[in-house]
Amino acid sequence: MNLATRLLFATLCVATPLLAHADEPPIDPMAVLGAAKSATGGSAWNDLRNEHSRVTLATGGLSGPVERWSEFLTGRSYLTYSIGPTSGAAGYDGKSGWTEDESGDSRIESSPAARELAVNAAYRDRLAFWFPTRYPAQITFKDHERRDDADFDVISIVPEGGREFDLWVNSDTHLIERLTEREASQTRTEYYMDFREVAGVRIPFRVRATRGDTRFDEIITIDSIDFDPPQKPVDFARPAPPAPDYTFPAGSHEVEVPFTLANGHIYIDVKLDGKGPYLMLLDAGGANVLLPQTAQALGHKSEGAPATGDAGADADVTHVSSLELGGLSLANQAFVTLPLAAQVRRIEGVDHVAGLIGYELFRRFPTRIDYEHRRIVFYAPGQWTYGGNGVRVPLQFSGHVPEVEGSLDGIPGLFEVDAGSRASLTLTAPFAETNQLADKYHATAEIVIGAGIAGPARARLARAAMLKLGDVDVPAPLTLLSTATSGPLTDPTLAGDVGYGVLRRFNIVFDYRGQQMWFEKNAAFDDKDVQDRAGAWVEQASDGFAIVDVLAKGPADAAGLKAGDLVKKVDGKPFAGITLDAFRAQLRAAPGTRLRLTLSNGHTVVITLRDLV
Repeated sequence: MNLATRLLFATLCVATPLLAHADEPPIDPMAVLGAAKSATGGSAWNDLRNEHSRVTLATGGLSGPVERWSEFLTGRSYLTYSIGPTSGAAGYDGKSGWTEDESGDSRIESSPAARELAVNAAYRDRLAFWFPTRYPAQITFKDHERRDDADFDVISIVPEGGREFDLWVNSDTHLIERLTEREASQTRTEYYMDFREVAGVRIPFRVRATRGDTRFDEIITIDSIDFDPPQKPVDFARPAPPAPDYTFPAGSHEVEVPFTLANGHIYIDVKLDGKGPYLMLLDAGGANVLLPQTAQALGHKSEGAPATGDAGADADVTHVSSLELGGLSLANQAFVTLPLAAQVRRIEGVDHVAGLIGYELFRRFPTRIDYEHRRIVFYAPGQWTYGGNGVRVPLQFSGHVPEVEGSLDGIPGLFEVDAGSRASLTLTAPFAETNQLADKYHATAEIVIGAGIAGPARARLARAAMLKLGDVDVPAPLTLLSTATSGPLTDPTLAGDVGYGVLRRFNIVFDYRGQQMWFEKNAAFDDKDVQDRAGAWVEQASDGFAIVDVLAKGPADAAGLKAGDLVKKVDGKPFAGITLDAFRAQLRAAPGTRLRLTLSNGHTVVITLRDLV
C-alpha cells in the first residue's frame, strides 16, 4: 500500500510564496520557503523534534485507522494501519524503507525507485526544505501555473539520492496546497486542505491523494496529532520475522508439485479450505487473487479493497483459512477477488481458472522452477541451502516484483523478472526511446503482444544481440520495444521485463529472503525464441479463434487474413478440438510451414510461415 510515502508529508507541509511577475527578477525558492515557515509558525517549528498522529484513511470502499510516529531530525518513521481486512506496518530506519504485511513478515524496499521515494519521504519528514542542514537537496523555482481557478508557484526539490517532487504554492492562500511526485508509471498528486493550528503551527487536517483514477483516491483525515508528546521509545527498525504460518508434510523439508504450461504461463493445482483441486496461475511476483465465482463456491464474503494496480478492475478482499499444495499448507491467507474469468478465457484460452498465487509462496520458501521437467519445488527455509551449479544473481524488490541489474547490448538497466509474462524480453517505452533502440534494431513493425483490461498492448518487434542478467548471458533474445503511453511499461526507472521466453532456457531457483536467484542452463538454452511466424494476434472466442490484429505485409496479411476474421478450422480440424495455446504454437511452427485456416465466412486462407525478425 506504500502508506508511509503517502502519509509522511500530509501532516507537515505548508508554505507561503513570494509573488512574482514575468518582468521581475527570478524568484528565490529559499525565500519562498522562508516565508512559508514564517506564515505557518515561524520559530515555533525550530524546537519540534517528534510527531505522533492518528488518522483515518479511506480508499477503495474501505476505511480504517493509521497511527504514525516520526522524528524531524533523523527522518525516521513508523506507522501501523488496519484498513478493512488488511493490516500491516511500514517504516524508515534512517537508511532503508521497509514494509510489513498482515502476516507479520517484512521486507526492505530495495529497488532504486523505492530507495529514492524513501529518501524523498524522509527529507520531507525532516522538514529539510526549512532546515537545509538536515539534508541536502537541489531547490529551484520551476514555474507559475494556473489550475482549477487558482494561481500557483511551483517549486522543484530533488533531495540527494532522491527524485524530483514539486510543491504547488497557492498565491492567494499562501499555503502549499499540492504535491506532485512520480512513482513508477504513475504520478501521485496530493491535495492539502482544512488547515488548522496545533501547538503554534498550521497543518492540513485533510489530504486527498490521487493517481488519476478517482475510484482509488485515498482520503486522509487527521483525528489527532501531537508534537513532542511524552511516549515510550519507538522502534523504527524492520521487525523480526514472524512465527511460521505454514507446515510441511511430516518428516519432509521440501514439496514438489507438477505444473502445466499454457501460453508461457505456469498453472498448478491447489486446495482452498480443504476443497478442490483448483487450477491457479502461478506468478512469482503476483498477489493472491481469487475469481469471484471461486470465492462464492467457497462460501466467502468479500469486502472492498484498496487499488490493486489493475486499472478498471473492481477489487474485494476475502480470507482463505488454508491453502494447500502437494502437502504444504499455509494458514489464513488474504486474497483479492477480481472478475477476470472472461479475460483469462479470451486472452489465455484457459477455462476453470480459480485465481492466481505466487508472491506469498516465493517470499516464504526458496523455490525451484524446473522448466525442463515442468516441476516446481518449495523448500523449508530453515533447512535449505543452495547446492547446484547455477549462476547466482542478486535480487532487489519493488513491492512484490523481483528485479535484477543487467544490460542489453552494453546498455545498463534494471530488469523485472516476470514468471507471469509470456514474452521473452519486453523493453519499457522510455528505455527504448532514450537509447534509440528502434533505430538500432531496425524495429519498424508494430504488433499486438498481448491484452489486458485496458485493451491490446503493442510493441515493435526486434532481436537484440545479448541480454545480461547479472553474470548470466542470454544470447539473441526476442525483444519487444513497448509503445505504451501509460501503465508499467512507461516506468522510466526500468529497462524492461524478462519473461517466459528467456526464463524457460533455465531451471531457476529463487531465494527471496536472501534476495538472490540462480540460473541453471537446461536443454532449451539454445532454442530460438519466436513471437510467432504468421504476424497475427489471436484470441479465444466462443465460436472460434478471433483474429484481433494482423501485421502489415506479414505472412498472414499476404494470405488475405484480416482483423475481425474468425477461424473455424485449422488444417481441416475444428477449433473446438484445439486449445488456444496449441493454435498459437502452430503459428510458431518452422519457417516454410503452410497452415490452412478455414474462416467463418467459408473462405480458406493458406499462410506460409516465416521468421518476422
